[in-house]
Amino acid sequence: MNRNKMLSSIIVYGILAFITLLCLFPIVWMCLISIKSTSESITGFHSVMVEQPTLDNFRRLFTMIPVWQNTFNSVFTTIMGTVTSLFFCALAGFAFSKYRFPGRTFLFYFVIATMLVPPEVGSVPLFIIMKKVGLINSLWSLVIPRIATAVGIFYMNQYITDVPDELVEAARIDGCSDFGIFMKVILPVIKPAMASWGAITLIARWNDFFWPLLYLRKQAKYTLMVTISLLPVSEGLSTPWPVILSGTTLVIIPIIILYLILEKFQKSGIMEGAVKG
Repeated sequence: MNRNKMLSSIIVYGILAFITLLCLFPIVWMCLISIKSTSESITGFHSVMVEQPTLDNFRRLFTMIPVWQNTFNSVFTTIMGTVTSLFFCALAGFAFSKYRFPGRTFLFYFVIATMLVPPEVGSVPLFIIMKKVGLINSLWSLVIPRIATAVGIFYMNQYITDVPDELVEAARIDGCSDFGIFMKVILPVIKPAMASWGAITLIARWNDFFWPLLYLRKQAKYTLMVTISLLPVSEGLSTPWPVILSGTTLVIIPIIILYLILEKFQKSGIMEGAVKG
């Protein structure tokens, strides 16, 4: 019995290892091509062999596009978008879960219903609004329209609902204001949810492509994801694949590292959803 169990475990782990390697191969191949010289082959089995590692492709990339400026744009919109989303989604979730006001149920379900509508459907109205308020070609156009999302509000509401009402009432009796209750009572209790939603939002904002492409007009304002996609696909009769893949590597590697760092927060957010009273 133990032998059969061990054999089945070996087979299962072997299959999982094979699938993992299959999924990782494109990323590894991309990183290898990015450090190959232009004289080496990038096709066939020889593409995974690097004879003369070089950083020339990255140097060429830095001369073709304003990498540092675009990286700053990505970091700024990612951090600001995450911070504002955490704050306002938690604030809205607190209002829906701990306050009773006319139309509360209808408004909450209306917010939830907007999750059924693809975000791209509102791209034209949002573009018109951003143009009228003068935010086209501004990094704030990537932050302000999404300072609170239906998914984030619902996510936070589910956690805050489990916070005992007695904690809120005790703070109110002690003279704490509503905003003080939110800052001093609610936020410390829902740290796992904040960390989990923050990790999800960080990754989503860094990978954002559609909205920067819609709102931004100058290369100096582009995020890294957009400017890499606009690299020239040909130089004379050839396509500079090593340079293009070096740019792709520059975009993907930070988010992989960020995911590995924030993975534990995502797990803790899922596992610690219930609040102990």
